[in-house]
Amino acid sequence: MTLLKQTPLYEVYKQYGGKTIDFGGWDLPVQFSGIKQEHEAVRTKAGLFDVSHMGEIEVKGNDSLAFLQKMLTNDIGKINIGAAQYSAMCYENGGTVDDLLTYKLAEHHYLLVVNASNIEKDFEWLQKHASGDVLLTNLSQDFAQLALQGPLAEEVLRKINPSIDYASIKYFHFQNKVNVAGKEVLLSRTGYTGEDGFEIYCKSEDAIDLWSEILTAGEPLGVLPCGLGARDTLRFEAALALYGQELSADISPLEAGIGFAVKVNKEADFIGKEALMKQKEEGPIRKLAGIEMVDRGIPRHGYKVYANGLCIGEVTTGTQSPTLKKNIGLALIQSDYAAIDTEVEVEIRGKYLKAKVTKIPFYKRK
Repeated sequence: MTLLKQTPLYEVYKQYGGKTIDFGGWDLPVQFSGIKQEHEAVRTKAGLFDVSHMGEIEVKGNDSLAFLQKMLTNDIGKINIGAAQYSAMCYENGGTVDDLLTYKLAEHHYLLVVNASNIEKDFEWLQKHASGDVLLTNLSQDFAQLALQGPLAEEVLRKINPSIDYASIKYFHFQNKVNVAGKEVLLSRTGYTGEDGFEIYCKSEDAIDLWSEILTAGEPLGVLPCGLGARDTLRFEAALALYGQELSADISPLEAGIGFAVKVNKEADFIGKEALMKQKEEGPIRKLAGIEMVDRGIPRHGYKVYANGLCIGEVTTGTQSPTLKKNIGLALIQSDYAAIDTEVEVEIRGKYLKAKVTKIPFYKRK
């Protein structure tokens, strides 16, 4: 029996009513008070997530910029110190190694935040292609990460430390070495929920104190501890890709709808550039589309999608949207059928149920 990995917060899950599951080899909370309740808290107030399972890889050295330009699809040269950028890492054929965030900490000094299930694979891939003055360090064990998400996130942090100028931390920017509840953290205005909020990177040993302080400060405002279930429904409504579902070694960033993070016109050659350039010029054969059920039924991951009797793709993620109260899904389908209002069918337990292609994201905050 394989032992599941645990984050530094594992010991306090039970205290808050956490129910854990095996998530890619990690023992993580799927919910605390309930998925719908936690989802609503993030949309209307705020919720606190333990995302310490995510990986952190440090990239340093005089050749770090050139190296990252070769490895990543976005233009790393555009990131200023104190800013973050979303990007993909690809294989030669355009398939996705991972999607990740790049933080520029200083000149020649970056921090990559990668998906938990891909930490070892990503680190090996980076090491394999490293050359020149580049030092790679897997710091995943040293970091814990909390995500405070929702419209009241800033108000909660202001209660803990009113001296930080939170308004000056714009979206996809951060402040490093700031004090939150007496702990030194990297405070980043980023998230994976479609709401405003912060991701807080701290030392592993500081995670429990920070978790407790934030929930205590947030309790009068209705802030809840949240699990993976709500994290998934929130990111899904905002049509944010999940590696292993919307992205994979067989799905390119262009097919997955994150073409904004693929800069085929940047001067630097990057791995997969040629394949992605061709795909961009010709138009991808498959496309990620939103679908809304017309007949009663919930489109789940892996369910086949049909049009005119032909299988045109499959659902990557689907559920009943807690915010919209509709049965919706993301589906990777043939591009010819991806126009809004195109009628399709989803095979659910042997029945072909009517659905239509709809606009994504399903949810956008006002």
